[in-house]
Amino acid sequence: MTTTLFLTSDEVTDLAEPADYVAAVREGYRQRGDGAPAQPRSKFFREDPQGMLTSYAAILPETGAMGGYMYSAGFGATDAWFMTPLFDADSGEPLAILDGASMNPHKTGAAGAVAVDELARKDSDTLAVIGSGSQARGQLRATATVRDFTEVRVYSPTRENREAFAADFDSALEADVRAVDSSTAAVDGADVVITATQASEPVVDADDVAPGTHVTAMGQYSPDARELDTATIERATYVPDLRERATFDSGEFLTALEEGAVTESHVHAELGEVVAGQAPGRTDDDEITVFDSGGTGIETVAAAHMLYERADAAGRGTELEFAPASEALTGD
Repeated sequence: MTTTLFLTSDEVTDLAEPADYVAAVREGYRQRGDGAPAQPRSKFFREDPQGMLTSYAAILPETGAMGGYMYSAGFGATDAWFMTPLFDADSGEPLAILDGASMNPHKTGAAGAVAVDELARKDSDTLAVIGSGSQARGQLRATATVRDFTEVRVYSPTRENREAFAADFDSALEADVRAVDSSTAAVDGADVVITATQASEPVVDADDVAPGTHVTAMGQYSPDARELDTATIERATYVPDLRERATFDSGEFLTALEEGAVTESHVHAELGEVVAGQAPGRTDDDEITVFDSGGTGIETVAAAHMLYERADAAGRGTELEFAPASEALTGD
């Protein structure tokens, strides 16, 4: 038998600040750049009741952890449930099972922040956020730790939502945070643009993206949906979280491929390769850069292991017993 820690969402919520997530996720992507294994998500669909079962995983050898996400969305519950199994990368033994819901916006936001730090201009001080949900909030909290923004403009279709978002962050950040009435108004003159939406068609027009802008697109990971148009992908130095994912479920990149605007060689590098120094990030102040973030086991394992260690040190969680296969299969 081995002891495994079960951690509820409430037990991990207050264990880390945005900067802590960014540091852990940065190290995870550095390991990926040096060869750590990770693969894109697997998605299984059911029509009646309608829902999706998703999983993805990664091994971070130097962290000493491996695991990932398995989650369901839809079905009869019409909700989502996030389960994060975490294993010891050396012994293979299960370390923890986390309710991964509360960490989701933080670890995904951290991946976006790492990309901003690697790809955005160092003097970037104006940020546009398209979207106002939990993922947009996670992106802003994390990204604000890697650049000193003086102005943040947010747009989402529902006025009440974007105004509430702006009011919450205007008091939380030193930047001037305000809601605007269109994505064009948000993007105009912005140094960094973050899209965190459920849109199926582009929410940013390439004509609005000025030279030198960095764009993080993280709201869609389906071949049939995209947040950026083909012209933006074509003009940009394109960096996905995983190279394999760009041709698997990135609607932005796949559409550009189908339209003949780019080839697979248009992928500049994976984010981990840039973090690890295996490939350059931004090389020119006029360069447009795009980080295509669809979610991976890299940020999931990195964040989950950090939370597990902190929870264990704080005496949180419930111990569960797991039987090794050598015992359970034989009954000995």
